[in-house]
Amino acid sequence: MVKEKIHSKENSSEATDKVRDLILYNDDFNTFDFVIETLIEVCEHDPVQAEQCTLIVHFKGKCPVKSGTYTELKPIYTKMSARDLTVEIK
Repeated sequence: MVKEKIHSKENSSEATDKVRDLILYNDDFNTFDFVIETLIEVCEHDPVQAEQCTLIVHFKGKCPVKSGTYTELKPIYTKMSARDLTVEIK
């Protein structure tokens, strides 16, 4: 006898309500100024926070730049991707 798993709508809403991070990855073609400007405009960072995140990305290869639910992060992800930044929601 085979038991089927039934996925309820509650499980899918729990997955989108879970707090996640928007990760920014280092690349070789965007300037520091462009990344800082984007973090200020799109992620609403203050200039010092944006500069620190940019330095972390440069030296460590990645940095979480925003936290929130998937629903909150998806528009930010889209805007940053449209600016050719490498980002991921984890």
